[in-house]
Amino acid sequence: MLQISFIRENNKKVIEGLKKKNFEAAEQQVNELLKIDKSRRDTQNNLDDVLARSNALTKEIGALIKNGRKEEAEAVKAETIQLKARAKRLGESLNNYETQLDELLVKFPNLPHKSVPAGLLPEDNEIIYQHGKIPELKDALPHWELIKKYDIIDFETGNKIAGAGFPVYKGKGARLQRALINFFLEEAIKTGYTEVQPPIFVNQASAYATGQLPDKEGQMYHIGEDDLYPIPTAEVPITNIYRNVILKEEELPVKIVGYTPCFRREAGSWGADVRGLNRLHQFDKVEIVQIQRPDSSYHALEEMCNHVQGLLKKLQLPYRVIKLCGGEISFTAALTYDMEVYSAAQQKWLEVSSVSNFESFQANRLKLRCKGKDNKNFLLHTLNGSALALPRLVAAMLENNQGKEGIRMPDVLHEYCGFEMI
Repeated sequence: MLQISFIRENNKKVIEGLKKKNFEAAEQQVNELLKIDKSRRDTQNNLDDVLARSNALTKEIGALIKNGRKEEAEAVKAETIQLKARAKRLGESLNNYETQLDELLVKFPNLPHKSVPAGLLPEDNEIIYQHGKIPELKDALPHWELIKKYDIIDFETGNKIAGAGFPVYKGKGARLQRALINFFLEEAIKTGYTEVQPPIFVNQASAYATGQLPDKEGQMYHIGEDDLYPIPTAEVPITNIYRNVILKEEELPVKIVGYTPCFRREAGSWGADVRGLNRLHQFDKVEIVQIQRPDSSYHALEEMCNHVQGLLKKLQLPYRVIKLCGGEISFTAALTYDMEVYSAAQQKWLEVSSVSNFESFQANRLKLRCKGKDNKNFLLHTLNGSALALPRLVAAMLENNQGKEGIRMPDVLHEYCGFEMI
């Protein structure tokens, strides 16, 4: 969440940033917010004056009674009664302004980093880097045919059990999932991440703290009776480990990795882009999360991007790095890089990872701070990235590595899979 003090002091910069993110009526919303903020601050000042006057008169009453000036003391008492009534009215007004301010402020997205390109559509994203040779395969089968041919993923049975978008992995398909998860976890641990296994359900406070609420209610499943949400990504529970926490500088940086299943309604998704593994309601993902000082977070973002690229290189997949434009970047992110792998059979790029810096946006909601050397607290920066999400990655691996004998596994996975070929 943006800080009201920052908006107050940088309103033009805020309006420009919100417009870049295509936030509707940015100028009108900022002006409304600042108007409420001014009323809140004026009310707070008036309340402080009334309380100060009331406290001074209370002391005066004691002195008057002590000196036997009871009539004057009674007059002063009458004034304090009026002041208390006024303080109550001002307090109620203050609470009302604070509620209005919070309700409006929570709807403001994070501001984009200055390097984020303007634009609305995927075509406006910026291609930063491309690696690997695009495979040219004759008569290549798409993964939804390969999985039937080799009997490794069963969509029909998953549909019977739960519904569309909940596949059953079986045999070498299930072992491949487990191999990839273990490979990604071990690679992260080697580079200094601490593994955690968090809950896969979160409460409303946790979903609010990382920005899923109120922005993404329609994309999350919700268990009404218990008011819990199956997680859309491990980012949510992992980051919330540090909700309402004050870290010491020597505890930084925090680097955590975790595997979880993820759940997304994917409301409104349709067409060829959702076929097979391209878009699921339940999928597996390994997530990396960092908590950094503000002056080191963008260096950490590049480090995280390099980590994801290292995984894709080891899996021998052609990939490219995309910097998202203002219209494509998420509600909470200041800067996001997407990693896409090329699918030979579908002849298109598939997103397999997003790595983002949220700057202090999540930390402000989380109340995640650090106590500096001057003994003052400051907000930290949070970052996260998929390292990696499995479905579209598996789709590309199956399609790109198919041959007459079967589907060849990347060399780096042999020890994890226990087999070299499907």
